[in-house]
Amino acid sequence: MTETKTPAEHETHEHVHGEHCNHEHDAPKKLSQEVEVKDVGPCKKHIKVSVSRDDISARMGEHFKTLVKDSSVAGFRPGKAPRKIVERRFSKEIGEQVKNEILLASLEQLAEDHDIAPLSPPDLNPNSIAVPENGPMVYEFDVEVRPQFDLPSYKGLKLIRYVHTFTKDEIETQKKTFLEPIGKKEDKADPKASEGDFITIDAVINDGENKIGEIKDLEIRVNKQLAFRDGVAEKFLEQISGAKPGDSRKIDIKLSSVVANEAMAGKVVVGNVTLKAVKELKLPEVNEETLGLFGFKNADQLTELSESVLKRRLEYQQRQSARSQVLEQIAGSANWELPQDLLRRQAKKTLARRVMEMQSNGLSDNEINARVRLMQQDVLQSTALALKEHFVLQKIAEVEKLEVSDDDIESEIEHIARQNDESPRRVRARFEKEDLIEALAVEVIERKALDLILDSAEYSEKPLEGAEDLKTETAEAEAAPSEAPKE
Repeated sequence: MTETKTPAEHETHEHVHGEHCNHEHDAPKKLSQEVEVKDVGPCKKHIKVSVSRDDISARMGEHFKTLVKDSSVAGFRPGKAPRKIVERRFSKEIGEQVKNEILLASLEQLAEDHDIAPLSPPDLNPNSIAVPENGPMVYEFDVEVRPQFDLPSYKGLKLIRYVHTFTKDEIETQKKTFLEPIGKKEDKADPKASEGDFITIDAVINDGENKIGEIKDLEIRVNKQLAFRDGVAEKFLEQISGAKPGDSRKIDIKLSSVVANEAMAGKVVVGNVTLKAVKELKLPEVNEETLGLFGFKNADQLTELSESVLKRRLEYQQRQSARSQVLEQIAGSANWELPQDLLRRQAKKTLARRVMEMQSNGLSDNEINARVRLMQQDVLQSTALALKEHFVLQKIAEVEKLEVSDDDIESEIEHIARQNDESPRRVRARFEKEDLIEALAVEVIERKALDLILDSAEYSEKPLEGAEDLKTETAEAEAAPSEAPKE
């Protein structure tokens, strides 16, 4: 079976238990130890452990007993050296071995005897621990732990399901999206920038009077929003619309919380944009030749695929809405905080899990990229929400005894491969290389827990005011690079 820890919990499990598991056949008896646990911050505990002198002496005695038989000491026949001499000669080496054995056994016992679910490796340096000549061995450390909370009732929730019937115009728009890769960019007769056009721009980014970035010859598509690698121009269409080559416009860019220059995080800066060219995309006619390029036998197949993509996107939106409603009802009273350093460490893995979820739901690479950019705008907040969801769903999975099998993982990999037109072997290799198999298991167990809740829910339907469309263009450029450009 595949364990369903967070990536951080998995790392801690290996750190604490990995070496000890290789010696399970030794089956040492339980240690006599005293444990003090104190809360020292959000999801953080300070743990102090005292291992009794009797256990230390017993282990030391076992090692020296074996060593006396096997040791070779100058002036004595093998195995005949007095124990006192052997102890004096090898006390340092044996002391280090015993310390490591006791520490590993103690940590293992600590995990078994106390309700402590670590989120990351404990702040513990074995080199700072010593086995005293007399008295107990004492060690202490801080560790981040899963928040403790009570689950309210999660079955029979009342939820809203947003429904939508796609119009002919929406289907036609989606059909055009399929044809765009083989469209041709042409100079626009009336060269005023409008939605859907391709424009080439230069831009100087300023924070007040200070120049913090410069972009040259950037070709982008005009859309409602423009997402740079480190910020989003939320009113891009509104602020660039109607501009012609040679015109200058100002666009507002909200920098993300993880911008390269930390002092600029979250700021709104101004991009002074100069328009250099405006082109429109001319789509080919829908004929037998065009359809053949995509493997379609007739126009009906293109229409069916367009409807299928729209419905799949709607299903994803419905599920995300239901998920938000569920977590709002279940976790609304869970007001625990999460440490900022934990959020920063988990941000990348949390985004990776969201990407896998979107891939599994068949979203296009462009849609996934746009959503990730928007999540990165305030990555600590989005990570905090995602971890809160994870803790709640993980606890439900534990209560309901839900598990993830190796077959579940293989099935999920095959599903993602089909959605992205890749081979399962290639998807698995990529996930293993990027150390994402454990994250995939977490995603699967969360889905199982959510499915259990949704299957028991009571729904009322409400019309969706237009299907979701992010209308976000992405640009592989930074608005505020780590080093400001030279004047």
